[in-house]
Amino acid sequence: MKNYYIIDFDSTFTQVEALDELAKISLEHHPDREQIYLEIERYTNLAMEGKLSFREALSGRVQLLQANRSHLDKLIIHLKKKVSTSFSRNREFFKKNADTAWIVSGGFKEFITPVVVPYNIKIENIYANTFRFDEHDNIIGFDETNPLSDEGGKVKLLQELKIDGTIYGIGDGYSDFQLKESGLIQKFFAFTENISRKTVTEKADFITPSFDEFLYVNDLPRAISYPKNRILCLIVGDVPEIAAHILKRDGFSIRTKDTFEEKYTKDVGMLLLGKDVTVSEEQLSRADKLKTIGVLGDAKNHLNKEVCNAKGIVVFDDKKDKKRNAEYIPRRMADFINNGDTYMSRNFPNLLLPKVKDVTRLLHIHKNVPGIMAQINQVYAQNDINIISQFLMTKADIGYAVTDIRGEYDRDLIKQLKKVQNTIKFRILY
Repeated sequence: MKNYYIIDFDSTFTQVEALDELAKISLEHHPDREQIYLEIERYTNLAMEGKLSFREALSGRVQLLQANRSHLDKLIIHLKKKVSTSFSRNREFFKKNADTAWIVSGGFKEFITPVVVPYNIKIENIYANTFRFDEHDNIIGFDETNPLSDEGGKVKLLQELKIDGTIYGIGDGYSDFQLKESGLIQKFFAFTENISRKTVTEKADFITPSFDEFLYVNDLPRAISYPKNRILCLIVGDVPEIAAHILKRDGFSIRTKDTFEEKYTKDVGMLLLGKDVTVSEEQLSRADKLKTIGVLGDAKNHLNKEVCNAKGIVVFDDKKDKKRNAEYIPRRMADFINNGDTYMSRNFPNLLLPKVKDVTRLLHIHKNVPGIMAQINQVYAQNDINIISQFLMTKADIGYAVTDIRGEYDRDLIKQLKKVQNTIKFRILY
């Protein structure tokens, strides 16, 4: 049986509620616009939380809009810039699942279709409401015969479609949960990248902070190998709020603490330290998931570089310009996690890597000993791997090899690369 993916639009495929954004456009010069914005937002939240029937909320919002076709044109331009980050980077998923990845929304086709079609979503797989216009192209209502305009509309639609397959639902609102409640879908994933509604998350089969997480849990093709929301970033000590904001916006799971508590040692993936924080050699030696450490200041007196090298932990610091530390260091850490960049690292070779599409990027950290690259490339050759590009730099006792490959590969390749003698750490980046 085929797998079908029923995906919501507002606050899921896009970061925003489209009707709320349309109101900001259509009411830009209205003297009471702020009060109307709040009323439209109130209708939206009541419907999403299941506290008001969908049709009542939809009718109330449309009546308040005072919008026309010219406003829709501006809205579409805006929405194309507001596609959720994790959906935007996973275009390949939609290309490979063009027949079974559907948009089902209580929003409107007039603005949904132009936004999602560039992602290889077929027009016939977009189910949404449609506006009614008067002779002057003003929006005066919507097609009330469309099941999606009514309470439980998504349930009614799927009942009519009678899809023969396993259906997964992804969304942020109560109408998405209703599909699970009706028994029409196999699993419901509450999407929380943009907004988290307790009335929805507490009833979901899974809470998915990103589309990457959904793809990872279901072992589906994805742009990055490991969801960033699963990487714990621990911020310790006196660190300005901008640092946490930068890393959280990038999708990492953030914890802010006064000290490096023992309970985080085995799970921490990124560690950002304030100027008066030190990390013991013992704690470093047991932090097996730790990939990078940032220090606001000079790392020399904060941690043992030899232990970091032995664990394959990339260290970033900036002792010369303390004013920019709170923004500069988190961005360097994120660039390493996202692209493999070690530029301006304290202990690793400095690599600033190109971003290459449609490849798998493999990071191999090893001891800088003769012959190791020959062993690595022998593994690739034995597995008939198509290498697109390869980068190698060394610094003291550390070697850092980045290999971009294209095409399918057996998972045994990864096991073989990890077993290469003198390997310190290996990671599939994306």
